[in-house]
Amino acid sequence: MIKITFEEENNRAVAFDDATEIGECTFARADKVWIIDHTFVTPSYGGQGIAKKLVAEVVKHAREAEVKIMPLCPFAKREFVQNDEYQDMWAK
Repeated sequence: MIKITFEEENNRAVAFDDATEIGECTFARADKVWIIDHTFVTPSYGGQGIAKKLVAEVVKHAREAEVKIMPLCPFAKREFVQNDEYQDMWAK
């Protein structure tokens, strides 16, 4: 079973298949902005929507922290372009 966890101390959301790490979405902090700089999923787990869930987890916690997001990584940027529900979170 795939589990998505937010690791605030490591500035990332991470995906696990049981105890095996299979993906992450990392960000850097700057003032009131989190900069998503990397999203990765192990290729054998591709096509399952895991990367989308990782970005969504970072967005969820950014909302709670009342910060905006600058999606620098190409995947995260595409998610922000395609999802209306992220528009209020985009630090443009």
